[in-house]
Amino acid sequence: MRVVILDLGLGNLLSIKRGLERAGGEVVLASSDAEVSDAEALVIPGVGAFRDGIRALKGFGTAVEEIKSGKKPMLGVCLGMQLLFERSYEGGEYEGLGLIRGEVVRLPNSVKVPHMGWNEIVVMKNSPLLKDLNSKAYFYFVHSYYCRTDEDVVLATTDYGVEIPAIVEKKNLVGTQFHPEKSGKNGLLFLKDFLGWCRR
Repeated sequence: MRVVILDLGLGNLLSIKRGLERAGGEVVLASSDAEVSDAEALVIPGVGAFRDGIRALKGFGTAVEEIKSGKKPMLGVCLGMQLLFERSYEGGEYEGLGLIRGEVVRLPNSVKVPHMGWNEIVVMKNSPLLKDLNSKAYFYFVHSYYCRTDEDVVLATTDYGVEIPAIVEKKNLVGTQFHPEKSGKNGLLFLKDFLGWCRR
């Protein structure tokens, strides 16, 4: 499975690359649109502001069109997941890719922001993406904003003063609010299941 990670210039890409390689993928970092043509799966990672991420994606027009058309499976990690939604209110109001109905909003003032640490997930429905995981699995989160949606796309949630979509799935799209590459054994199991999901 040839996996291409889109380098948006945001966050540590080597950790997600190593995680996918340990899961069995042949992984390439792409800094230009020309490098994604032979990808069997795409990954949009990212740590940072929504505005910067959506602007950086403009350099990957072909990849974005393939994602929108459903031609290739895609994993969005943290910011990469948030970019799939219609809009974000981080530092203003910005349009996202609009592939999942909903918005990205700040965590409530009643909790410490950013949310940084290990939280368990609650599985909401079955999916091949979760065949080796269950409710009680812990993953590592680092974020100040989270996604809200009324679409039936949420596979698992976590609680941090509010119910947060932890994993979403829609057609060829998968998103995780947590960082699987920083989540030890459970993160590796998820990445293996993602690669298996891509091959279906």
